[in-house]
Amino acid sequence: MSPSFPRSAFADQRAAELAVELVMPMITAGLESRRIGASGFLYIVILDPGARPHECSFEEAILHEHAIGDRDAWDADYAQYAREKARTCWQHGRNGHELRTTSPHLLRTSETGVWGGVQLDGIVVGVSGADPWFDEAIGLSIAATLRAIAKERALQRPESLWLDGR
Repeated sequence: MSPSFPRSAFADQRAAELAVELVMPMITAGLESRRIGASGFLYIVILDPGARPHECSFEEAILHEHAIGDRDAWDADYAQYAREKARTCWQHGRNGHELRTTSPHLLRTSETGVWGGVQLDGIVVGVSGADPWFDEAIGLSIAATLRAIAKERALQRPESLWLDGR
């Protein structure tokens, strides 16, 4: 079944999974030491960079989600927080901290007022469970790693007018 919208040619689900895997040692060390936050849990949501808010639903745009820690022991719904952070960044094409601190006039009543979601060159990542500045750092690390994986993949494919092979 083909997707209902054009997906990223080089940043697919496997690339997103690999990005999380490559950043995981940093995340694990930060969670174990409690240096990045007291919860000991983390939830990550990565959106398809090819997804556009006017072309698909937010749920369709989700490329990969990853939970760290026993969800039964969560003291908050970190998944919902991460999703809402990602949704707000996706809708506005901006980082959550930027929206909250320098452009709060853009936020709608139905959007989250917490930050920790990021947008890097069209790659949106929502993270929740750490302190918001570390949610942001983890999100940027994952986004930058996903961008690097996409660059590597693009360089492995010969240039052509159409990426879909037409």
